[in-house]
Amino acid sequence: MSFHTDKNVKMLNNLIRFFIDNKLIAWLLLLLFVGWGIVTAPFDFKIDWLPRDAVSVDAIPDIGENQQIVFTKWMGRSPQDVEDQITYPLTTTLLGIPGVKNVRSNSMFGFSSIYVIFDDDIEFYWSRSRILEKLNSLPANLLPQGVKPTLGPDATALGQIFWYTLEGRDEAGKPTGGWDLDELRSVQDFYVKYGLSAAKGVSEVASIGGHVKEYQVDVQPDKMRIYGVTMAQVMKAIRESNLDIGAQTLEINMAEYFVRGLGYIHSIEDIEKSVVRVKDNVPIRIKDIAVVNVGPATRRGVLDKSGVESVGGVIIARYGANPLEVINQVKLKIDELAPGLRPKS
Repeated sequence: MSFHTDKNVKMLNNLIRFFIDNKLIAWLLLLLFVGWGIVTAPFDFKIDWLPRDAVSVDAIPDIGENQQIVFTKWMGRSPQDVEDQITYPLTTTLLGIPGVKNVRSNSMFGFSSIYVIFDDDIEFYWSRSRILEKLNSLPANLLPQGVKPTLGPDATALGQIFWYTLEGRDEAGKPTGGWDLDELRSVQDFYVKYGLSAAKGVSEVASIGGHVKEYQVDVQPDKMRIYGVTMAQVMKAIRESNLDIGAQTLEINMAEYFVRGLGYIHSIEDIEKSVVRVKDNVPIRIKDIAVVNVGPATRRGVLDKSGVESVGGVIIARYGANPLEVINQVKLKIDELAPGLRPKS
């Protein structure tokens, strides 16, 4: 025991003596380690002439399983129907993917989610490609007509890294009222969400809170019975009245003109004037058998901030991305989007 201790002390003394005698090498090694530390440091020191290879920094280490999620919607169906006709067939099919360790499923009202657990040594994006390959080659009539399973975002269960809310502000930057929840949700869905999705390392931006505006057609059963109109005819009339149609070309005076039928819905009146059927040469329109208005879509939750209902979103980082770097990129993108937020008229 004493021999090993004396040997270690002698080696340490020799190493110290070497650096004392070779100060240039000592300084070069010191500069090398300091530079390496700056390059790999999680915080940006704004030294442009050095490369950046920052280590990942996360508040909660990602120790979750190597899993992928398959979502399937079948609106209006009971959990038992979803389980029998979607979850069970998909689960048995996905079990055959190479590297699958376990498959867990959850059937809810109108919704199915399947968690495919892979072995730890399976590469993340390789597993996603195998699932997509299997979903694209499902046997015919395995699932109900119109049902299409989708693969979840390329993120993990701990990928939520940034939450934000949209609030009305005056010219001085102070909170101000007057903004409806549906207006804030529209700004979030059609401007902020798309802008933040372009930030480096962002896998998904999920909107939360507010009201999603939609056209709502409240049919009146008594009038439908009087005019002999069925629900299927109403749905068909609304669907076909919201189309743009191309009709090839028309030649006039040696010039060729493209012929198009413009039929996208722009207002409530466009829906009300849609013809459901013709009876005795008299058109029966949507407004004759239903009431059309603009209202909020059905929702299952709200976003509360300090006791007040709010609208916002959550940023989900891509698998393998540096969470701190993604947050910094999101903040830069927010600064770019801020000037484009419209004021309250």
